[in-house]
Amino acid sequence: MLQRLKRIRELFIPGVFGLLVLITLVCVLASCTSSAASGGPSANGGNSAAAGAGNDAGSAATSGMPRSNHAADGLPTVAAADLPAEARDTMRLIASGGPYPYHQDGTVFQNRERLLPRESSGYYHEFTVKTPGSPDRGARRIISARDGTLYYTDDHYNSFRRIVTS
Repeated sequence: MLQRLKRIRELFIPGVFGLLVLITLVCVLASCTSSAASGGPSANGGNSAAAGAGNDAGSAATSGMPRSNHAADGLPTVAAADLPAEARDTMRLIASGGPYPYHQDGTVFQNRERLLPRESSGYYHEFTVKTPGSPDRGARRIISARDGTLYYTDDHYNSFRRIVTS
């Protein structure tokens, strides 16, 4: 009986190890294949939707914001000074930790549109930018990333611009 257990152990451990190596290899190959299919790895994690989100030459004109440069992650940028005064007010509230005018402010932004760089849940939080004359919260938001990066949308998450503060 002891010999039989020893033989099972001798076969089991290398078999499990081989299976783990095989699973790892499949995962690595699958990752390489998905990167190649999306145009290869990029600074935004291969998210081609984010890279193209602000590349439309007419997007700045239609959003009412000035044309801008693009950040390393492919998103267009906008200087904080070029944002509406209400957006700069929201930025000051974020920097001071509130209080915020809407109970939804500070809640987790899910990035369902996948226009921002992909990160784990809880990485982004959303804040309302008041819209004068709007009967509700309006469409303008600032999204704050865990690393301190701020993004602005004036079309309720259809496009984003990285806010440049300096």
